[in-house]
Amino acid sequence: MSGHVLNGRVAVITGGSRGIGLGIAKAYREAGAHVVIAARKPDGLAVAREELLRVKGDGEVHEVVANAGEPDDAERCAEETMARLGRLDILVNNAATNPYMGDLLDLDLPRAEKTVRVNQYGMIAWTRCAWRAWMAEHGGAVVNIASVGGLIVDPHIGWYNATKAAMLHMTRQLAYELGPRARVNAIAPGLIKTELARAVWEPREPILTAKLPLRRLGTVDDVANAAVFLASDASAWMTGQTLVLDGGATVLPIGVDA
Repeated sequence: MSGHVLNGRVAVITGGSRGIGLGIAKAYREAGAHVVIAARKPDGLAVAREELLRVKGDGEVHEVVANAGEPDDAERCAEETMARLGRLDILVNNAATNPYMGDLLDLDLPRAEKTVRVNQYGMIAWTRCAWRAWMAEHGGAVVNIASVGGLIVDPHIGWYNATKAAMLHMTRQLAYELGPRARVNAIAPGLIKTELARAVWEPREPILTAKLPLRRLGTVDDVANAAVFLASDASAWMTGQTLVLDGGATVLPIGVDA
């Protein structure tokens, strides 16, 4: 999408210092929004802010050190956003963690709880703060970055995918609970070519893309463009929905070679 479709609006993006979160922040700035990026590491936030300031846009750029799994940090971020910018129109729940890979029956409680705390409960905590700070009275849009993993079975990250499946359901639930003031939608990306996932996609890219109908992996821009759409008035009559961005992976027939 192009033009200043988010002109003057204020967006908070969790996990906004790199990858998909930073890509969304850049797209929002280009679309005219003021952006607040939240992440755990101050150094990464400082670098990301400098990168954002080089993106063409008139909006302000702020950073907040915050852990997506800490409700107190969510409340502090909302308070700082309101104090600095006076509104909070858009929330992007992007931050996630995946401390465990393996079979579900071997999953230990500490890592199970950490995954749920960030990926699942974190989404509720940050949405609650945005709602109470601004959206309950003035409206707004919540964009949840889930995963296509919430729709499929994976032999290695079943627990992570379970939290993403929960995000998809909670998107529908919150759309019901927060309407008509706020809209709540989700994006379910497939494999995206981020630096964080480079070890996964780079050695196998030709194999991974050979059967995809669109014959390529996703990019950060693919997700960012969808996030602009869901935050803008172009999706004004859309809530409780999930946009699947996977290059067609979930439409492949079972047992049929490309």
